[in-house]
Amino acid sequence: MAKRGGFPGGMGMPGNMNNLMKQAQKMQKQMEENQKTLEEKAFTASAGGGAVEVTISGKKEITKVKLAEEVVDPDDIEMLEDLIMAACNEALRQVEEESATMMSKMTGGLGGMGGGIPF
Repeated sequence: MAKRGGFPGGMGMPGNMNNLMKQAQKMQKQMEENQKTLEEKAFTASAGGGAVEVTISGKKEITKVKLAEEVVDPDDIEMLEDLIMAACNEALRQVEEESATMMSKMTGGLGGMGGGIPF
């Protein structure tokens, strides 16, 4: 009797592979939709009790900077720089948090397993 090569189950493996490919394509499409949704959002953060306000798009582009008149002090430029930096960093953190939340929902809480797949 001749020995059969390949995987046990004969034609079962190609079917499983096909399902896996469909799932991967579905996940990739969902990731693209999530990315588009994220890019259309705006994230606003403030610093100095609202003296500096920065808005960043989901594409991580600064779209607006608003400064209160009293924070513009030519004798203390360093404070203004720090406030702008703090507001920008907070807005960027919000973008990252939203992105992570979207990824977690999509992967069903798989944690590092789903988050590390670069599609």
